[in-house]
Amino acid sequence: MNATETSTETGGGTPRVRVVLVDDHRMFRTGVRAEIGEAVEVVGEAEDVATAVAAVTETRPDVVLLDVHLPGGGGVEVLRQCASLIPGVRFLALSVSDAAEDVIAVIRGGARGYVTKSITGEELIRAIGRVAEDDAVFSPRLAGFVLDAFAATDVPPIDEDLDRLTQREREVLRLIARGYAYKEIARRLVISVKTVETHVSAVLRKLQLSNRHELTRWATDRRLV
Repeated sequence: MNATETSTETGGGTPRVRVVLVDDHRMFRTGVRAEIGEAVEVVGEAEDVATAVAAVTETRPDVVLLDVHLPGGGGVEVLRQCASLIPGVRFLALSVSDAAEDVIAVIRGGARGYVTKSITGEELIRAIGRVAEDDAVFSPRLAGFVLDAFAATDVPPIDEDLDRLTQREREVLRLIARGYAYKEIARRLVISVKTVETHVSAVLRKLQLSNRHELTRWATDRRLV
């Protein structure tokens, strides 16, 4: 289906919500499609920032299910690029991460909601429907992060040390803390091993840490892993 065709209708004659799935794990996308495919119309899939922006631009969906950690700059970068290219598309973050920093980053970036991958298929379908109607949806534990962060007009940074890092440096930080080798990180982020080494050096310097073991403890203490 292209952007000019009409949406498939449900049995009751109501157009189904058109959805693009963005996640770097193909098996996960297949599982989500199987769970929600009868209730919504999945019009595209993507595995990184570049393919996500292309899919959203081409299909103009109602809702984008967006993973937070993606090769090429993460979900925040998808939000940034799509905000100027395709205004009006609604994003629902669907991530394994329940870290406050991740939640706040994508909501600041323009997402209408954030749910974790422990959500059931039925719950996800309802969340997609609500976001399509411009409602905000959060997993119960995550709603508090958003309320706390946006309670004041002048929102303070979640973590001053973390705010020193670029989005790519944060991605490398998390993968290092999860025990990935440099070659594995390079493959996941589609960058060279030398670039990974450069990012790690920058992270250690900015956080005033000496080695990856200290970095892992730092990330674990902040529940970034």
